[in-house]
Amino acid sequence: MSEKIIEVSGLQKSYKGNHVLQDVSFTVDKGSIFSLLGSNGAGKTTVIKILSTLLKSDGGSAAIHGFDVAANGDDVRECISLTGQFVAVDEVLTGRENLTLIGQLKRLPNLKSTVNQWLAFSRLEDAADRRVSTYSGGMRRRLDIAMSLMGNPDVLFLDEPTTGLDPQNRIAMWDLVKNLAKTGTTVFLTTQYLEEAEYLADTIAILHDGKIIAEGTPKYLKKIMPERGVRLNFDSEIKANTAIKLLTENGISADSIEQNLPSLEDVFLTLIDEKKERKQHEKI
Repeated sequence: MSEKIIEVSGLQKSYKGNHVLQDVSFTVDKGSIFSLLGSNGAGKTTVIKILSTLLKSDGGSAAIHGFDVAANGDDVRECISLTGQFVAVDEVLTGRENLTLIGQLKRLPNLKSTVNQWLAFSRLEDAADRRVSTYSGGMRRRLDIAMSLMGNPDVLFLDEPTTGLDPQNRIAMWDLVKNLAKTGTTVFLTTQYLEEAEYLADTIAILHDGKIIAEGTPKYLKKIMPERGVRLNFDSEIKANTAIKLLTENGISADSIEQNLPSLEDVFLTLIDEKKERKQHEKI
């Protein structure tokens, strides 16, 4: 059984009477990529703020590595790192100087070699001694993540890391996140991009109306939806032309059957619509 590094149960949070989180529960396996998927304003950032000890919940519980985020904030902060929606780098400094500064604050040993390692990991060696003000958006985001990773945190929170990036830089960021997971880092990713969640995540949780309405692997989430049909593939035109007759009259099976599962977008939109319909019905 996989070790659970994040455990959340019944999390609640309200702002001025607005119930942003009503009853949020989920778990995250150690060394996995977990994606919290939801529309704008669904409460994804609120969840991350609570888990990273930046915000206190109104109810429920959350633990990271066994440490309660409310009662053991110092212990939690020792094993996590956070990259927010907005890049937090010093544009006056060079990329190397930004990394060195973070390393000095964390009192890391062998700082020079450590900085070089993270420059290589984020593919910034050629731009290491340029001011960050000359970097593209994708380069700044990669530097931001590298700064968060110095000290090798057990859990990295990425809050919509590819927002505003062009397709090329978005794909580069996906590769970086995949490589992170291979090194054993647990990645907690929030996103509103369905293809991003499907490509990256081992597990996806869909947040809507302050609750997790579905959770599982991308394949599982597709399977819980009604099937959209079956595609039959045959090795000859004759078989294709007589498929229905052969299957029904002579019991001849197809050479291959491919299940035509819904897309993750279909799953997301259907679940959201079902919740809306149920809510409207309850009001009647």
